[in-house]
Amino acid sequence: MDRITKQLLSDFIEAQEIPEVSESSDFEKFCNYTVIADEYNKTFDVDMISTGAGNDTGIDGVAIIVNGHLVEDTDEVNDLLESNGFLDVTYIFIQAKTSSRFDTKEMHAFYFGVSDFFSETPKLPRNDAITKYAEISNHIINNASDFKENPKCKTFFITTGIYNQEDEHLRAAVTTASESLKNYNLFEKIENTILGANELGKLYRKSKNPTTSTFVFSNKVTLPDVEGINEAYFGIIPFSEFKKILTDDNEHMLSVFDDNVRDFQGISNPVNKGISETLSSETPNLFSVLNNGVTVVADSIKTAGNNLTISDYQIVNGCQTSNVLYESRGIENIDTISIPLRLIVTDNEDVKAKITVSTNSQTAIKKEQLSAMSDFQKNLEHYYSAIEGDGKLYYERRAKQYNSNRNIIKRKIITVPIQIKTFYSMFNKNPHLVTSYFGNLVKNVGEQGSKIFEPDHQFASYYLAGLTFYRLDGLFNSGEIDKKYRKVKFYLTMLVPMIASDDDLPPLNSQKKVERYCAPLIEKLNNEEKCKNIFITATQIIDNSKADIDDKQALKSKAMTEQILNAYNGEKI
Repeated sequence: MDRITKQLLSDFIEAQEIPEVSESSDFEKFCNYTVIADEYNKTFDVDMISTGAGNDTGIDGVAIIVNGHLVEDTDEVNDLLESNGFLDVTYIFIQAKTSSRFDTKEMHAFYFGVSDFFSETPKLPRNDAITKYAEISNHIINNASDFKENPKCKTFFITTGIYNQEDEHLRAAVTTASESLKNYNLFEKIENTILGANELGKLYRKSKNPTTSTFVFSNKVTLPDVEGINEAYFGIIPFSEFKKILTDDNEHMLSVFDDNVRDFQGISNPVNKGISETLSSETPNLFSVLNNGVTVVADSIKTAGNNLTISDYQIVNGCQTSNVLYESRGIENIDTISIPLRLIVTDNEDVKAKITVSTNSQTAIKKEQLSAMSDFQKNLEHYYSAIEGDGKLYYERRAKQYNSNRNIIKRKIITVPIQIKTFYSMFNKNPHLVTSYFGNLVKNVGEQGSKIFEPDHQFASYYLAGLTFYRLDGLFNSGEIDKKYRKVKFYLTMLVPMIASDDDLPPLNSQKKVERYCAPLIEKLNNEEKCKNIFITATQIIDNSKADIDDKQALKSKAMTEQILNAYNGEKI
């Protein structure tokens, strides 16, 4: 392995706080992370996609992206189908070799493993990870009638050498692999990519950069100076330029809607259906006068005439419009459609929040709900940032917002999904509802009675939940807790307060009671020995419950939660 690749690998290990196992194993995770970070625009756990071990069928990493979400359970597929009304699927397979040579035998073995993955009668033995993803794949294919188009399949074969594109042996291996996959008649598109050390390094460096976009905005006017706003423009932009804001170099939708309070409601939504019908009608240009347009808020901007480069930006209004335009991108002449665009440049978080509220106030969502959600998330992020010392964590309310900060250990980042799952397990004792996808759970998040992110909730309880997840993840990584318990990590989270506190859960709107309850728990979690003993005790309770943690359906049942709770006999640490 060359010196530059070694240094990048070392940077990755440190940034992700991953324990070093072996050069080959570490390199596999490095490659898995680098490839998926380029293909997927949200934060993810690299362990989730790493499959390399015994009986891995020659595949070191697998990712299945459905409707823009990285899935790891068939329930997630069902939920996305219900929400969006279609399935848009991309398969990604990765093989990484520390060798500086491109060995065609190893390439053929990898491509055969990918082909065998889709076989109805597979020949190769499979480990648990490959089996899991194959089951998800079979479930997806069984819903082929709901495909927007046939899935895309992408493979990446990576070494630390120099890739010679003119090598006929390598080209022949790639051609053979494509023909084998084509025979399944499953895929709309097949891409087989070979990466050497240089290409891998470029991709990894790219993963550390903030979201930027360069586009032409000719038909615009400059808005008057406003306090707290650096620059502001209003005008119309053709879709050919707007999609540069919306998609990355691979034409994947960017994760730029995280400050928007709504997710995409699907084409079947009446409003979105109307937008789609306008775009595909005989008079698509009516779109520009019938639609309210899109509001983009960026942290910074560079201008060169009509060429604008914006960095760290969000679409705070126009989520539905943007998604329908993206889904309609194949319509003839769509590139000439004019889109009303408001571009605001500010690094003032209060101003951003006000813009988000005001530009969404015409919707059916109550204004006070918008404000409460925005304020709560912002204040929770600030609460996390105020914690110092060994328990320092970072709350990521916007996807990849810390990517460009090289001083932050990425494992210390608590994403919104992690926060929801850990908090709900710990303070509502319903881990079975968050073990897989939790789309139904989050529909009422932030509303009174939703039991999470309510306006009067105290932040210490959320930090405690995030710290619990971080500490447990560290014990899994170090091998001090058997990784088989990853399947029940949210059940373990549920047990922590019961084991480590003598008090009942406090009312979450009482600052004094919440702080008094959380402080000793946080202290124990920050004590290495006590923390380990808490989680070892939790695993023993699960063992004593006789719960079948390998039964995927049981893990999603209330009966499993009750079975484990009934096995608790008052153990304390």
